[in-house]
Amino acid sequence: MNWPMDWDEIRPKPAAGAMIGENLETLSVAELEARIAALEGEIARVKTELEAKRRHEDAASALFKR
Repeated sequence: MNWPMDWDEIRPKPAAGAMIGENLETLSVAELEARIAALEGEIARVKTELEAKRRHEDAASALFKR
C-alpha cells in the first residue's frame, strides 16, 4: 500500500539552541527571555572553560620557565 509522503519526516530538523543572526521577530517575549537565559548560561560555560585553559597554560609556562 502506498502511503502519502509526510513532509515533516523529510524536512531538515532545526538546529537545537539559539542560532546567531537568526530572525527574532517571530519569537514571543517568553521565547526571547528563554533565549537570553540560554545564551547567558552558554557564556558562563565558555568563560569557565577559558579560565581553566588559561590556568593550564600558565602552569605549563611556569614549568618550562624554570
